[in-house]
Amino acid sequence: MGLFTQILTLPLAPVRGVGWVMERVLEAAEDEYYDPAPVQAELAALEQRLLAGEIDEETFDRQEDELLDRLEEIRNFRNQQP
Repeated sequence: MGLFTQILTLPLAPVRGVGWVMERVLEAAEDEYYDPAPVQAELAALEQRLLAGEIDEETFDRQEDELLDRLEEIRNFRNQQP
């Protein structure tokens, strides 16, 4: 039965191939988007800018909150993965 099914569904092979490629592209995009390393690097750079006097406390707090929210989003996403 398996061989017969494969022969009958052979015309659908390109569609399955495109679906497989799309899944891999989506996985790669999610891996890049939900990578915590760039966000952590931004946090470190932000702190350096504060210590160097390039930004004030208010700017630091606002940007730090945004980056910490992003890290929380990343952690939540990674915790939901099987």
